[in-house]
Amino acid sequence: MTLRVVFMGTPEFSVPTLRALHEAGHEIPAVYTQPPRPAGRRGLETVPSPVENEARRLGLDVRAPVSLKGADEQAAFAALGADVAVVVAYGLLLPGPILEAPRLGALNGHGSLLPRWRGAAPIQRAIEAGDAVTGMMVMGMELGLDTGPVALTREVPIGETDTARELHDRLSEASAALMVEAMAKLEAGTLRFESQDAIAARTGRAVAYAAKIEKSEAAVDWSRPAGEIARRINAFSPFPGAWTTLGGERLKLLRAVAEEATGTLGTALDDRLLIASGEGAVRLLEVQKAGGRPSSADQFLRGTQVPAGTRLGA
Repeated sequence: MTLRVVFMGTPEFSVPTLRALHEAGHEIPAVYTQPPRPAGRRGLETVPSPVENEARRLGLDVRAPVSLKGADEQAAFAALGADVAVVVAYGLLLPGPILEAPRLGALNGHGSLLPRWRGAAPIQRAIEAGDAVTGMMVMGMELGLDTGPVALTREVPIGETDTARELHDRLSEASAALMVEAMAKLEAGTLRFESQDAIAARTGRAVAYAAKIEKSEAAVDWSRPAGEIARRINAFSPFPGAWTTLGGERLKLLRAVAEEATGTLGTALDDRLLIASGEGAVRLLEVQKAGGRPSSADQFLRGTQVPAGTRLGA
């Protein structure tokens, strides 16, 4: 037995789940994604989302409405006769009539251990906060922001130098496996849910909101503690990319770790990119020059000397 599944997602993160549901044999009458976005320096061309590209590769019907608030869009969605909607990083709010249309409701794949890190940037905020573990959850959707009951959880550890890109990829694969499991249990009538209040009481996890990452957060303040700076560098890699300046030019910082050392703020303490901060020092492990490619510290230093005493930042 298979389910009739409407899939809703947009970025690269969503693609493994769409692919896994298709490979599991579920019927997918339509894939919803956000409309193509302007691309190029002048924005004269548009680029379809990664989910649209994958859906077309699989021969699936693609729908990309600007909004789902209109009666016509809601009627078109209901006419699909879905058993369930699966939502993974879609990026549009789902009004009540959309959530209520599928026979078995709507399930969301969310990249955090709810109720911690509800909202737009759970992967980045978990790294930035120094969480040792995060995870994927399959939750039942309701009108509140990531407030629905949780059915399945898969924990994913966060290493000291893990970047948002690396954690993104591991959670994306976890999402695919977990959603296929959820579909099997939904078919069998064995998918059980636990409220987030009950999870909070059982685990001690309090509600925390993962605010959208703003580009203004990306400039490194060397007066902050080293651990905080290193975590933010890793959390913002590759986007928006934490940065400082070196020799008057912007230098993107892509991976770092905190070390014990002292010195003048923003100053190199050796010739291997150990930079003094307000408390401790930050060892830069991966960087990227403006217009260049990401490189390890060793690769970067082969072409650019940064001797002890060099000042980074304004």
